[in-house]
Amino acid sequence: MVLDLCKILPSLRSGQLYIIGVDGLSRSGKTTFVNQLESELNKKRVDLCTFHMDNHIVKKNERYDTGFEDWYEYYQLQWEVEWLKEHLFEKVRCGCQLTLPFYDNEADERNYQTVDLPQEGVILIEGVFLQRKEWRPYFDHIIFLDCARNRRFAREDPFARKNMDKFRNRYWKAEDYYLRDVKPRISANCVLNT
Repeated sequence: MVLDLCKILPSLRSGQLYIIGVDGLSRSGKTTFVNQLESELNKKRVDLCTFHMDNHIVKKNERYDTGFEDWYEYYQLQWEVEWLKEHLFEKVRCGCQLTLPFYDNEADERNYQTVDLPQEGVILIEGVFLQRKEWRPYFDHIIFLDCARNRRFAREDPFARKNMDKFRNRYWKAEDYYLRDVKPRISANCVLNT
């Protein structure tokens, strides 16, 4: 995909900081798109910092077998939604540093790391369910990557695709809730078909 920044981003003015979200359901191409966007912004010498929300999920025992329905665990418990609102989204414009937990999948641990923020330029935040009511107000601009479920599912690795119950009960029910109740295609500033 060739990116035309003028079509997908607001006008970036010198001396200002823009919080831009790249939203989309699982396997819609968010990480690939963000990598391309970073490359284009770097060519224009825009100060940049990127957050991938999957780096900030909680440990497995906090999001699996909690007694809640699978889809609810994925939508509500995968991240500490309120904590991230307070410690990431409310502070991301400070132009200083943030200390956040980063998840290590192999060790199932979270380790705190400090991130330097630009005072001007762009902060990209990439992840699923970004337009949930707790986080949406903090973005200046949201791009929603729209991709059909069957196409996204085909991008999963063959081993993962064998666990259809997990897709039906956890991921797809949460996605259906998000599409129905949050309506991300409507509230996004830009929708791109991937």
